[in-house]
Order: sequence, then C-alpha cells, then structure tokens
Amino acid sequence: GWVRSVRSQKEVLFLHINDGSSLENLQVVADPSLENRDLTFGSAVEVQGKLVKSPHRMQNMEVKAETIRVVGPCDTWSFPLKTKERHPLEYVRQFPHLRCRNNTLGSLLRIRSEATAAIHSFFQDNGYVHIHTPIITSNDCEGAGELFQIEVSWARESAEKTHFFNVPAFLTVSGQLHLEVMAGAFTHVFTFGPTFRAENSQSRRHLAEFYMVEAELSFTESLQDIMQVMEDLFKTATNTVLSKCPRDVELFHKYIAPAQKVINVTGKSCNLFMHFGASYLFFFSSRRISYNEAVEILKQASQTFTFKPEWGCDIQTEHEKYLVKHCGEIPVFVINYPYNLKPFYMRDNEDGPQHTVAAVDLLVPGIGELYGGSLREERLPFLESRLQRLGLTDAYQWYLDLRKFGSVPHGGFGMGFERYLQCILGVDNIRDVIPFPRFSHSCLL
Repeated sequence: GWVRSVRSQKEVLFLHINDGSSLENLQVVADPSLENRDLTFGSAVEVQGKLVKSPHRMQNMEVKAETIRVVGPCDTWSFPLKTKERHPLEYVRQFPHLRCRNNTLGSLLRIRSEATAAIHSFFQDNGYVHIHTPIITSNDCEGAGELFQIEVSWARESAEKTHFFNVPAFLTVSGQLHLEVMAGAFTHVFTFGPTFRAENSQSRRHLAEFYMVEAELSFTESLQDIMQVMEDLFKTATNTVLSKCPRDVELFHKYIAPAQKVINVTGKSCNLFMHFGASYLFFFSSRRISYNEAVEILKQASQTFTFKPEWGCDIQTEHEKYLVKHCGEIPVFVINYPYNLKPFYMRDNEDGPQHTVAAVDLLVPGIGELYGGSLREERLPFLESRLQRLGLTDAYQWYLDLRKFGSVPHGGFGMGFERYLQCILGVDNIRDVIPFPRFSHSCLL
C-alpha cells in the first residue's frame, strides 16, 4: 500500500498504510531499526509480518512488521498533497494525475464504483438486457446541436472534404434512439456509458463528457410506469451505496456537505446517518405536478428570476430549484410539457388548447433536474407528420421503419450519473464527482 503517516518513537515505529480498498488505514507496528530515509508520506511499501489483534479501540487488527520494503519513494517536498492537511476540492482538482490519492477523491471513486455496480444489478435483477450503444453516431438525439463532430487528422490537411464514414459523424449525446431500436426485440433494455455535449459552459452543473444511465420499456402506455422505475432505481442504488460505503459517505456528509439533508430511501429512519441532522429527504414523499402547475407556481413566486417564467418556455435551473423548495425540499416530478418544447419522439397528448407531450422530469433538492423521460410516439401518422414539419423525414426514415414493423407503445428515461452522485453526497461542483473532468477550455491528461 501507500504510506499515509509515519510516527517514529524511541522504541517503536508506527506506520499507517492504505491500499485504496477502504477509507480505513492499516496500522503497522515495527522496530525503529526498520526505518529508512525513503519511508515517508506518499511512498509505496511492501510490509511482511503478522496480522494480530490490536490493543487500541480505534482498530481491530494491526500488523507486527518483520520487514518493510520501500517499493516507490515519494519526494514529500514536491508532492502537492501534504500529510494531515485537508485540501479543498478546488486545490486537488489542479492535479488530476494525483488527486485519487486524496481521501475525499478516494472515497468518491469507491462510491462511484459501488453505485455503478448497483445500477447494473438493479436492471439485471429486473430482467433488463444491457445494450452497448455506440459512442460514434450520425444522429443528434436531443436536437440541440451541441455536438462534437468527428474528424480524422489527415482530413484537415486534405483539400478534398471527405467524411471517414461517408456521412458526418458525432460523439453521442444519448443512447436513447439506439435503445429504441433494441426495444423492438427486447421488452426491457438499458445502457450505461459516456455521453458528450459541446456546451460552452463553465458552470458547476455541466461537463463535456459525462455518464448516462438510460432505459427503455416496451409495452407501456403510462408515464407512471416510467416514474416508478425511476424511483425504484434511485432507491435501490442509494440503499446499496449506504450499506456498502458507510464510512465513505460519512466523510462527505461530515466534511464536504455538513448541511446536506440525509437521503432516506426506505421510508424509515436511517440510524447510520442520524447524527448528520434532523432533516430527512424521503423519496416516498415525492410530489407530482404538471408543467402548467409549475409555471403558475413560478409566476406567483415572490422571488425575482433571471428568466421570466412563461408558458411554452423551458424551465431553467433557477426555476427547478425554486419548485423543489416550494414543494418542501422533496423530489418533484414535472409532467406533460409543451409540444413545441420537446423533441420529435415524445408522445403527443392530443390535448388542447395548450398542446403537450407525455414527458417527465424529476427535480431533486440541490441539483434540479436529475432524470428526464417520456412516452415515445409509436403512432406512425403522428410521427410522420411531425418529422415532415421539421424537415427530418429522410434522416429518420429508419426510425419510421420501427413504427411500421411490429411497433408497440413504449417509453424510457435517462439519468445523469454525476448528478446522481452530487445529489446523494451533497457535492456542489460536478467536476468533483468524476475522475477526469472534461469541460469547456479544459482537458487535462
């Protein structure tokens, strides 16, 4: 492991070493004769000895060392992480190649690993087929145009403008359309992988590369079915993280976000985290409101917004946070958005005079939007009409084919994985919940 502290006394040498498997260090007790100049904070060591019961209350076991070998020395003077210092997240962010050795990032990466496994287990336990959707695509699923276009290096030097794939190709913004293809053969499918948005944003909420959890359910005609899966996924994954990484989560709730409301996903008191405060976020207490209701709540707010709330306009981050606060700091499902506000694939509600689609967003405290989902338009005439109006019929002929050959009512959702981690840990900046953050004007390593 790696040395976290060295304490040399006249008759005994104490080391704390850590191998990254947990937040807890292993104490090594050795004869002072085993000390050498390379045995410092940050150095990599190999210790041989006996694992014995520790007389100290703070640890169960310790190692009585017989040999200590320094595998890799560490120059403590130039090493940017210092022993016994609680470095701010902004500071360690400067060192993407070293910050994983910091306690906070170590805990985050273990939580991230367990949450990833929990999400896969949830879907597999519920009969979903995992699909590897492509990273390179010719589709713009969101229709926002915030795409990274792929270009090979030799093409820039060539006078001829040719495409490597014969068509313009981009990094994916979502695996949804490819999941819809698979939903024509499997009743439940999901994907979990990197997605990319070319947003020129320096905000704490946006990354150029991030991970998305997406699912598609066939044979469903109800937004309630979609919302139920959203809720169950959140509860299951969070329960797993709380049970498997209690000390790592505790570090965040104590030192990174001490005011964070504890997330209670079982509907009962979560004794493990009761000392973090008397306020609890009960996921079972989520509220459901329509887009129409949301706009009325915002219009009646005493707060002045940067973006004036109007029917037909998107709900901005400031609006999302106000709605969550207005509803009592609990998760809020907002359903039935304006037809012209959403992408072509969302199902027409055929309502009036305010025309809407069967879409849903889940807003959570501190973050705003965590999930986005909808029923998909499975009716061929409706889809043909809309694609024709948008001038997209030729580009999405394959999508129309899905409706011609054994189409069924279906729907799905996507969850930003980094926002999920922000939500359960109370981390303010999304750059601190991913190992190597990529954002506008920054691609370190």
